[in-house]
Amino acid sequence: MARDLFHNQVKTALIKDGWTITHDPYSIKISEAIKIQIDLGAENTIAAQRDQEKIAVEIKSFITDSDISEFHGALGQYLNYLQALELKDPERILYLAVPADTYTEFFRIPFIQISLKRYKVNLIVYNPRKEDIEQWIRFRNIDN
Repeated sequence: MARDLFHNQVKTALIKDGWTITHDPYSIKISEAIKIQIDLGAENTIAAQRDQEKIAVEIKSFITDSDISEFHGALGQYLNYLQALELKDPERILYLAVPADTYTEFFRIPFIQISLKRYKVNLIVYNPRKEDIEQWIRFRNIDN
């Protein structure tokens, strides 16, 4: 599996944000024929609760000529990975990591916002040049 262009920058940004990378990549075996690989798995100890939050992160660079085509692929992957995590690791929260400029220029388009909200896509907005996370966007279920 080829790594995304900004894989190492997102990994560094997560570490700088206090996360411990536990998997690179995070593999899930669904069946004998199906094995998926999410780019990263990470954990963060929440001091006040003494709990560990576990995440899986699918990294996207959005460097192709068509952001909408890349979004279609990313959304499809996200939904498949979400289903796999629900089956194999339901405590782990899935995030889609996107560059800050893509978030500003493309992900704020109302059509894209509707899709993100409809499918409850959690986002990490990262700056690849600074290797920083600029924003965490998490959609919570009504019962959370």
